Amino acid sequence: MACTWTVRACGPDAPALPGHVAAALDEVDRVDRLMSHYRPESPLSRLNREAARGPVAVEAELFDFLVLCLRHGRESGGAFDVTVGPLMKAWGFFGGDGRLPGEDEREAALARVGYRHVVLDPRARTVRFDRPGLELDLGGIAKGYAVDRVVALLRSRGVPSALVNGGGSTLYGLGASPEGGPWTVEVRDPVDPPKAAFTVRLEDRALSVSGTSERSFEQGGAAYSHVMDPRTGRPVAGILGVAVLAATGTEGDALATAFLVEGVEAARRRLGRVSGAGAVFFLPEHGKGWRAVRLGSLGAGG
Repeated sequence: MACTWTVRACGPDAPALPGHVAAALDEVDRVDRLMSHYRPESPLSRLNREAARGPVAVEAELFDFLVLCLRHGRESGGAFDVTVGPLMKAWGFFGGDGRLPGEDEREAALARVGYRHVVLDPRARTVRFDRPGLELDLGGIAKGYAVDRVVALLRSRGVPSALVNGGGSTLYGLGASPEGGPWTVEVRDPVDPPKAAFTVRLEDRALSVSGTSERSFEQGGAAYSHVMDPRTGRPVAGILGVAVLAATGTEGDALATAFLVEGVEAARRRLGRVSGAGAVFFLPEHGKGWRAVRLGSLGAGG
């Protein structure tokens, strides 16, 4: 998943812990093989190649996950959209560092984006695209799903305490830390990443962080982020990052991506319908770097 994963597991059966951690990292690899659009042989890549020509049967895990992705698309009004693949390619972020497309190219890519064009048949468990050129890109949510799968695996093996860290952007604190109480995790400063902006405390809770400076390029004095607004076909601007606390990594990733696109007021309204979730927006402020806007349930230390 193009990042470093760490799993810190704690429990009374110390000799068994290395095996549990190895199995957890194997699970990350398995999810990547299933959902990576960078792997030509993955089931997701097969969908991208074939689903515009007709229904493609997929395994239950991938089908159920796409059902969840489309639900997040509907609930966000398209701010979160897993069909953003054509835009990522047009803006040069698919395997590259970014570039500025022409307006015709951007509009052509935008015409091939839209979660409503993904047609799911639950009885046959098939996926079909009703528009040519559609491409799924699960990069905004697959890491959160992998974190959740690792947590489920550790629980099934009786591990009572663990911190699962997917590249520093999606984390889950399972149970209490060895020191007692929640796991303490630093959220990085969006302007000066080596520094910590603040800390959060995780106990059976996930943290997802999405930012516009992680991958970006500059041209003509303007900065362009890799985070796309699927409704306009242009990169998100005016927000440095969003940190979301949620019940699961999957939910946290989807909300963080959507909130980065939607902005503070839309996030405020949506959090009223999401039990136990909270968010911190990093907004640019002249002379100070950034200011924080805190919404919803952040818990102690947030």
